[in-house]
Amino acid sequence: MYQQLNKDNLHSLRQVYRDDIGFRDPMHQVNGIDDLTRYFANMYLNVTHIEFDIKEVVVSHNNSQAALYWTMTYSHPKLNKGQQIQVDGMSQLKFDDKIYAHRDYFDLGQMLYEQVPFLGGLIGLLKNRAAK
Repeated sequence: MYQQLNKDNLHSLRQVYRDDIGFRDPMHQVNGIDDLTRYFANMYLNVTHIEFDIKEVVVSHNNSQAALYWTMTYSHPKLNKGQQIQVDGMSQLKFDDKIYAHRDYFDLGQMLYEQVPFLGGLIGLLKNRAAK
């Protein structure tokens, strides 16, 4: 579903998420399917391209949670001169009949801060110094 999700089929979120879904990523925390749908709608509104390539799925032995390892490729007109940006991440999903908890882990610097003029250069400089 994540690989097919776009601004035109957000209604499909209700097929896999419970009404009381709790969602969290490094920038946002939302509760409830209506807020999650608005979150995704806003995300799709602000990007010119987005896709997820799911690399691996690991399911717990009791089938109550899963970890999805992915690469997101997106374009935003105000970031990286509108060119594509790739971000590696992981999603933890907890579920029974539907998903009730979804937490995304990714490097916010890789996704956003490093793509902003001047700030990106400064972060690169800091990373280089920290690596020495």
